[in-house]
Amino acid sequence: MRVLSILTLAVTWLAAPAAAEDWADRAEHHTVELEDFEFGTGEILPAITMSYYTLGTPERDTDGKITNAVMLLHGTGGSGLSLLRPIFGDELFGPGQPLDLATHYIISPDNLGHGDSSKPSDGMQTDFPRYDYDDMVKAQHRMLAEGEGVESLDLILGTSMGCMHGFVWGEDYPGFAERLVPLACNAIEIAGRNRMFRQMIIDGFENDPDYDGGDYEDAADLETGHKIYANTLLLAGSNPYRLQAEAPTREEAIEQYRASAEGLEARAVDPNDTIYQFDASRSYNPAPRLSEIEVPVLWINSADDFINPPGLGDPEALAAEMPNARFVLIPASEDTRGHGTHTAAKFWKDELVAFLEAHP
Repeated sequence: MRVLSILTLAVTWLAAPAAAEDWADRAEHHTVELEDFEFGTGEILPAITMSYYTLGTPERDTDGKITNAVMLLHGTGGSGLSLLRPIFGDELFGPGQPLDLATHYIISPDNLGHGDSSKPSDGMQTDFPRYDYDDMVKAQHRMLAEGEGVESLDLILGTSMGCMHGFVWGEDYPGFAERLVPLACNAIEIAGRNRMFRQMIIDGFENDPDYDGGDYEDAADLETGHKIYANTLLLAGSNPYRLQAEAPTREEAIEQYRASAEGLEARAVDPNDTIYQFDASRSYNPAPRLSEIEVPVLWINSADDFINPPGLGDPEALAAEMPNARFVLIPASEDTRGHGTHTAAKFWKDELVAFLEAHP
């Protein structure tokens, strides 16, 4: 079952941009089996599957190594298709644009636990190893090496969960990616309200009377869990300035809430997959090792982000710990999209262009 990420859900129900190009339809779908995959828990599966999408053509040097690979990393609950939507790709993939497909080879994976990659709902349910972000990044690394023969990346651009994965990459695989562009996340432990809203979703499903310890017969039966999931995403993914403009009266706010909640509830998710996805951040905390990230970094957050509000964790100070990093905060407006601002590339495209020109 493929679902949309938090960021994509937020953008989808707040705005529906006209499609100029069907990037997802143009993408090639690949799968690779990673044998004897060992998780951080010590558990080993005989094989896991990693699914990914590609756009463009790989360029190779005289040794046959790919030299123009860019990896896109989606958010929690998303898939490799999440960042192949017009609101993202129309600003980046066309002729003369920052990630022009004539010169860049785009790799966009379904990350572990997501999309068509291995996940609990494939059959193991709660017997599936409890993966974390380190496991997910390890799977990405092996996918690149074993699926594409990629030994280095020109750029990693990640949103939300993918943003956090970017910091993990910078610390655990130093220099593998020549440049990092993390969008909409923090570089501190997932605690406080961030962990709380994740736990609301986890508890909402696990406490649903039909959860049955993860052995439910039909995911759609967990109505209470899905309602809590939908309501939590409405708060976490929305922009208060935009909602105030769109629903300036009590009656309009209630009407829009109910319509939006019903729309989100209709996008049924698998409870076990969702629990694993939101719990995978539990060990994330790159702050103590940020000074080890020496490659150029462009870190962008938005001021209307409920999950990563301005000033939380002092991102400017955290960015200063990295030798070659810059932090940018996009101002809030009625046009920005809350946490989903990172998917609307028009808001940060100019910053990306300047960054790529400064660090060719």
